[in-house]
Amino acid sequence: MNLFTRAASLRRPASPTSSQLPDDDAAFASSRDPALAALTGEWMIDPAHSRLGFSVRHAMVTTVRGAFTEYQSRLWFDGRDPSRSRAEIVLSTASVDTGVEQRDAHLVGRDFLDAATYPRMRFISKTVRLIDNEVYRMSGDLTIKSVTRPVDLELTYIGRVTDPFGYERVGFDGTTTINRSDWGLTYNARLAEGGAMVSEKVRLQFDIAAIRNGSAG
Repeated sequence: MNLFTRAASLRRPASPTSSQLPDDDAAFASSRDPALAALTGEWMIDPAHSRLGFSVRHAMVTTVRGAFTEYQSRLWFDGRDPSRSRAEIVLSTASVDTGVEQRDAHLVGRDFLDAATYPRMRFISKTVRLIDNEVYRMSGDLTIKSVTRPVDLELTYIGRVTDPFGYERVGFDGTTTINRSDWGLTYNARLAEGGAMVSEKVRLQFDIAAIRNGSAG
């Protein structure tokens, strides 16, 4: 099933003139590496070479790492004007994988993601800004358990290649930290020493290899 039927929100807008941009965005656009213009187009995350994951402190002294293994995506990157780039990612909450079956069952249960009631998480970008040479800040809305709140992702552009099979690929690394209770993930078991069993802070990590739509296969 195609989850991305709202094409209007992802359609490429007409290219603006520099006078239509805010002064700082216009300056960024005029100073971009010309090679980035070649990246303009629609892309999709390659699940075989990407990881949409998270890490969280457990029992105060260890870190649990996991990932969502099932998701769909649509990305529009504008190399001439990064502010016009867009992204939408929908993840299956039941696909969470931390490598421990019992822990995964707890995470998809009512204490945390409640996958039976809320089968999907969604991120939709709102704005993209270049903040350094190859670093972008993508701001958007993250929806978990019907709660939607804004988040800022820091994305670093890794590079672009054409693989031996003719697929054009780009790489990005991204991260942000959220407070899980802001999205209704309020499980609050305590340790005997008084600390939390699971930290409120969760680091989201995006290791993205995306393939251009229309690449040769």
